[in-house]
Amino acid sequence: MDVLVMLEESPDHSPVLAHVNSVPSSASSDRPARDVVTLYGEPSAERVALALAAAVESHRTGWGHDNLEAIRHLGVWAERGAVGDAAWRDGMTGQLVTHDLEIPLDILNTTASELLGECGQLIRRLVAGLSMPDWPEGARRAITVSLSPVMGLAAPVFAPLESLLDRLREADGLTFEYEGD
Repeated sequence: MDVLVMLEESPDHSPVLAHVNSVPSSASSDRPARDVVTLYGEPSAERVALALAAAVESHRTGWGHDNLEAIRHLGVWAERGAVGDAAWRDGMTGQLVTHDLEIPLDILNTTASELLGECGQLIRRLVAGLSMPDWPEGARRAITVSLSPVMGLAAPVFAPLESLLDRLREADGLTFEYEGD
C-alpha cells in the first residue's frame, strides 16, 4: 500500500486531525493506486498512526466498496474516528454509486496501536522527516511510504516493507558496496 503523507502546517482552516483520500490507479497510466494522507498541525507518531489506520481500515471489506477503483474521502477526528464516503462506477450500469463510511474511534485506535507496534520506527522516521526545519521554502512537506502486511490487516494491498527499509537505508547512506560483492 503506497501512501503519500503530507503536512499542512496551518490547521486553522480544518477541525480534523487528517484527511485520507484514495487515488485509484488510472487505466491510461502505469501509476499504481495509493492513498493520500494530509495531516494538520504538528505531526506526532500517534497522529500519523491514527491517520494511517484510517487509510488501512478504509480498504477493509465492510468499510466501503472493495472495488480497487473506488475513491474514498475520510476526515479523521480524535474524538469521532473517521467519517467520509466512497464512490465508484457500477460495472453493469455505469451509474455513480456512493456509500457513507464511518470507522469508529476504537477500531482506529486498535489499528493505530498495531501499526505502531509493527512499523513504529518507520512512523517515527516519517514524523522526523516531515518535522525537519530545513525543507526548501515553498516546498510542500510530503513523503511517500509503502507499508507491508501488518498483523494481517490488509495483506493484498501492501507492498513489502523490506524494500521500503532498503530504500530508506540507501537514502540515509547506510548502504555501501564492496568490490567483489
